Amino acid sequence: MAKETLGIIVNGATGRMGYRQHLVRSLLALRDEGGVPLSDGSRQPIELYLVARNEEKLRELATKHGIEKYTTDLDEALAAPGFPVYFDALVTKLRVPAIRKAIAAGKSIYTEKPTAESYAEAVALADEAEAAGVKNGVVHDKLYLPGLLKLKRLIDSGFFGEILSVRGEFGYWVFEGDWQDAQRPSWNYRSEDGGGIVVDMFPHWNYVIENLFGKIASVYTETRTHIPQRVDERGDTYKATADDAAYAIFDLENGPIVQFNSSWTVRVNRDELVELHVDGTQGSAVVGLFGAKIQPRNATPKPTWNPDLLDSHDYQQDWIEVPQNDPTENGFKLQWIEFLRYVLDDGQHNYDFRSGADGMLLAEAALASQEEGRRIQLADRAIAQGSQPEPAASNSEASLAEPAGAR
Repeated sequence: MAKETLGIIVNGATGRMGYRQHLVRSLLALRDEGGVPLSDGSRQPIELYLVARNEEKLRELATKHGIEKYTTDLDEALAAPGFPVYFDALVTKLRVPAIRKAIAAGKSIYTEKPTAESYAEAVALADEAEAAGVKNGVVHDKLYLPGLLKLKRLIDSGFFGEILSVRGEFGYWVFEGDWQDAQRPSWNYRSEDGGGIVVDMFPHWNYVIENLFGKIASVYTETRTHIPQRVDERGDTYKATADDAAYAIFDLENGPIVQFNSSWTVRVNRDELVELHVDGTQGSAVVGLFGAKIQPRNATPKPTWNPDLLDSHDYQQDWIEVPQNDPTENGFKLQWIEFLRYVLDDGQHNYDFRSGADGMLLAEAALASQEEGRRIQLADRAIAQGSQPEPAASNSEASLAEPAGAR
């Protein structure tokens, strides 16, 4: 007997992340493969209901991909029978009221990050979801990428011995928008619209660091707005009020120290846009989103410092590439499979709203470090589980469909 379809509401379907990574590369790919692969070898068919602000763009997208159901009215989608899953890819400032509607409708909820504009509100959202008994999850896509999966295997095998330190480099040059169009929406560079590299990327670094290396105890951060003026999508010049670079040091509870540079004002001279250099007593690794190379202790060269002589040693040749033994798959898609199997009671999913709140705790602590000029202890800023602060006034419920410039 054919299985009934599992209905998924996608809010923010025409935005950059909602469309490319979640719709095309994850959900439509799963639909076209016959559905979500289950533990018994069968597949669970899925059906999509698209929500966005621009009806014309939405209609074109739905027609292009053979999707029957779409609307600009979130309430209409939430009331539709047969769609128990809600996914949110809105800009952050509209996320909380939309998710609260989904909680009230009893949906299982999966969302992009950050889950809210503040840590307090992210905790409140986690409390509300748990009190309502709805299953919930937050995108942690980088943990599912081939490079970080290789890194996880190296850690689990004991390759590093004692991990001493991690150096992270992320970023690329985002054009100012004058003589070359910018690769990112202009709201990313306005703090009043929820922009800034700390809020955008530190929730990622939180789950990467804590799931691979250990719990973050404290953070010291310097942020900068290196490019003070940019040009938006309409060709209008605007003042960049959000940080476009952040230079951070994270102390971990179990000993290692992590340095992480994040910048939209850096020209790339590395193999990938994000790289982690991990040093341990028994070996080191340099890992990107896809590649990983290692240098064990017994194959480490013995450099001698002499600034008066040209060093002819090729240090790059001392590293061994880690082979890709398993087939690669889109990281967003892999986590979608895990979350949907969790919804179907066919597996576990560990990254819930509370883990999303942890990401905002780190982001807020990093911004406080910049403002106060000191190291910030995360434990001093943590909210006890079960507390429910008042919703932030900035989260307007005026329009909960995808706004212009969505993620």
